[in-house]
Amino acid sequence: MPRADSALAVEDRLYSALALVRVVVTINMVGLNAYRRDNFDHPTIALAIVLGLVAWTAAAIWLYHDRARRTSVLLVADLAIAVAAMAVTPWVKSPDFNATIPGYWVMGALLAWAIHWHWKGGLVAAVALAVTDLLPRSQVDQGNYGNVFLVLIGGPIVGFMCESLQRMARERDAAEHAAAAAEERTRLARAVHDGVLQVLTMTQRRGAAAGGEWADLGRLAGEQERSLRSLIRQQDTVPTAAGGQVDLAGALEAMATAHPVRVEVATPGGAVLVDVRVATETVAAVRACLDNVLTHVGPDASAWVLAQSAPDAITVSVRDDGPGISPGRLEEAESQGRLGVASSIRGRIEDLGGTAVMESGSWGTEWELTVPLA
Repeated sequence: MPRADSALAVEDRLYSALALVRVVVTINMVGLNAYRRDNFDHPTIALAIVLGLVAWTAAAIWLYHDRARRTSVLLVADLAIAVAAMAVTPWVKSPDFNATIPGYWVMGALLAWAIHWHWKGGLVAAVALAVTDLLPRSQVDQGNYGNVFLVLIGGPIVGFMCESLQRMARERDAAEHAAAAAEERTRLARAVHDGVLQVLTMTQRRGAAAGGEWADLGRLAGEQERSLRSLIRQQDTVPTAAGGQVDLAGALEAMATAHPVRVEVATPGGAVLVDVRVATETVAAVRACLDNVLTHVGPDASAWVLAQSAPDAITVSVRDDGPGISPGRLEEAESQGRLGVASSIRGRIEDLGGTAVMESGSWGTEWELTVPLA
């Protein structure tokens, strides 16, 4: 999954902080090697290595500054240079060396891996550096052990913290997006209520009073009014659960409680966690079924909603006790441009890759909505 811009912005700031760390550890590396210059068997080669590490520090700061240049090749090269500088230490100093030439300078590559590949990258880089440091030593004293131990726990911990910061940035973006969407829904709800809904309500009342063909127009206006009100409410009835999923069972129960039709809801004993889009569209389709019951059967009708969950799919049945739908009625409504069933029910479920099957008779009407989860 591509990382959000906010997570990349956090990564940018972490690499900016790493640039400062690189400068500090490079100054420390130069100073310590100058102080220990008498420990080198090959001082000229040691000087060349130190100058090469200084040059790489400058190059690394420039390379990591641009997001496009932070490739796997750069990270591998960064770690390889650190490992190589440690590996040649026994030859440049002596087999009984104490401190490696780069010393704490290797933290630059370690932290870069931790930032980019999080705790796994920090662990891999830490193991590579620890093994390179310990293998050539004839004996390991307390100081060597302490340094290696800090590297092995520091790399994964820093990586985990970097991952947590990026995840928090993504969650903050999601929360801000949800707040903005809620504000926009409120604004649209006001606009619809102040304009379209009032006109539809007036048309419904005057059409019913006029009778004849105007009564049909009023009835259609009433259907559209209820559909619009349902659309305004639908986003607010899907409670968000942990992990970016929602409990479909809870959402169905909340929606049914607020619906004018008497609805009995039967769901599995536990939560039915699904993606937000699956829950939102399924709840909206069930609500559309109940709106049809209210429109065509009346407020005294009864309806039943049964939700069943399987590992690969969810099935929601909606049944009422009305007189049923006469054959060809849905096709006739669709040909007249009344797309309530085609769009609000079948369209939503089919967009999720599922099926919406209707059966009707003198006993009433039943919709079976099946949505795959795979």
